[in-house]
Amino acid sequence: MKKFLLLCLFVIGLGFALFNFKGLANQGEFGSIVLDFREDIPATEISAEVDAIAQKYGVTPRLNSEFSDVDNIYILEGDKQVLRQLKRSELAKDTEYIEPNYIYSTFFVPNDPSYSQQWNLRSINVEAAWDETRGSGITVAVIDTGVSPVPDLKDTKLVEGYDFVNDRVDAFDDNGHGTHVAGTIAQSTNNSYGVAGVAYEASLMPLKVLSAGGGGTISDIAEAIKFAADNGADVINMSLGGGGESKLMQEAIDYAYNKGVAIIAAAGNANQNSASYPARYPHVLGVSAVDSAGVKAPYSNYGAGVDISAPGGSEAGKIVQETINPKTKTAMFSGFQGTSMAAPHVAGVAALVKASGINDPDEIFTVLQQSSRQVEDDPLNHFGAGQLDAGGAVQLATKGQITFRDFFRWLRDSGYLNLRFWIDGGAVALLPKVLMVLGSYLLAWFLRNYLSFGWSLTTGLVAGSSGLFFLRGLYIFDLPQWPLRVMGSSIPELGTAVQGSGVLNPIFASVLIPFILVALFLGHPQWKWVAIGSALGVASCLAVSAVMSPSVLWLGSGIGARLFLMANAFLCFGLAYFASKEEGRFA
Repeated sequence: MKKFLLLCLFVIGLGFALFNFKGLANQGEFGSIVLDFREDIPATEISAEVDAIAQKYGVTPRLNSEFSDVDNIYILEGDKQVLRQLKRSELAKDTEYIEPNYIYSTFFVPNDPSYSQQWNLRSINVEAAWDETRGSGITVAVIDTGVSPVPDLKDTKLVEGYDFVNDRVDAFDDNGHGTHVAGTIAQSTNNSYGVAGVAYEASLMPLKVLSAGGGGTISDIAEAIKFAADNGADVINMSLGGGGESKLMQEAIDYAYNKGVAIIAAAGNANQNSASYPARYPHVLGVSAVDSAGVKAPYSNYGAGVDISAPGGSEAGKIVQETINPKTKTAMFSGFQGTSMAAPHVAGVAALVKASGINDPDEIFTVLQQSSRQVEDDPLNHFGAGQLDAGGAVQLATKGQITFRDFFRWLRDSGYLNLRFWIDGGAVALLPKVLMVLGSYLLAWFLRNYLSFGWSLTTGLVAGSSGLFFLRGLYIFDLPQWPLRVMGSSIPELGTAVQGSGVLNPIFASVLIPFILVALFLGHPQWKWVAIGSALGVASCLAVSAVMSPSVLWLGSGIGARLFLMANAFLCFGLAYFASKEEGRFA
């Protein structure tokens, strides 16, 4: 017995602590409250209630707009405390609902001051991709002129790379090309400085294979490819190329491909009908360039070896990132153009796709190409499969696992794994429900002086007191919510469960239904305990509601509602007592 009482006190204390933990209980931000008066309320009565609210709270409710008059939608400045008071006031009976006027906002847009200049990122629909992933956990190797830690790479993680030109670990840039490319892939973003990058939570691996003059050998490039594969790179970007096929290069590419690395390369800037190497090798995604108007950039190679297109810029609009001045070695923001600028867009999106759960290089390429915006009239293969679409790629990448990922996200953010799920929701708040369930068991204990509960009594106690209340917050895509609200409601709440209202219907929130159940099942050996349990559960539910949130249809939220609920709670307990009087113990 002592253990049971201690357990009750522990659960009640836990519920009270969680209920009062405001950080978890906050579903959204609001500074005003919506009052939706019923359409059948006369205008004079609404005007009187508006005046009463103004007098009590010092703020006058106003129509939301000139279109709100028909629906009687009023807005009142107020916080959570005002919201609670309004819901418990006499006003509740004259409104269809009283709810927070939550503040919604646009989806993530970085605060980098020069982001507005990056037409290229908006043209690939990157903001839609950022709502799902920013590339965390992925490493992109930049095989180029090196990467220098300019200020707008301060928050970007750079893993150890190598300088194959000078044979040293530090792969600093002495040209500016590699740092610019790295910025497109993962420039530090949302840091109130400079510009943004595609996969800005990814890590960069700087591998210098090109000298200050921009030239480099196949042997250095091949070794850099193998280094990247052996040291954890997920994606390789090569904004470089030339003529001539190399077995050494092909072997290095095959080696990296077999280790699961996705390899991206620029198609070249000669405006000729074939991509340069290494873009033309198997297992490499060749990228051509488009300008700000979405047409082939005048310099871009096309034809054989072009698999996809991405923004490369032109004189009408260049690709802006932070890089270094090759003469002074100081940081500067500069606009470049070329397929060298197009390739890192694709490499960045490849990192987003891999972060979304697609690991095989061929599957990554398939996602990038199938999600691209196709160009119907493209006889010379200017665009490959189409123009890069970051949002479409991430959406396609998650499509095969969308149910699980979204369900887990719901569990984490709003569902069973988040304590807020058990706290929020008015009628499904944690503390009242815990009290209702415990109260029903305590009533049963007082009735019989000892505990011996079977499934039948327990079913009735739960059904009458709280119901499966967690189902009320469950959301299943494209399905109506009212069946879940019905299944998640206790007997007293069934009267308004379909409408989703927290106001109790006095027909259901009374002794009536328990009386009918007892009358029907009293002669049955098992079901009678369901009926008796429901009477005790309803008694507990009504008693807790009378104390915490007395809101009854037609009776309002004042003393009349409290007396009605308490009286019916007493009647339900008396019904259970007389129904079980002749029994030796609970089933």
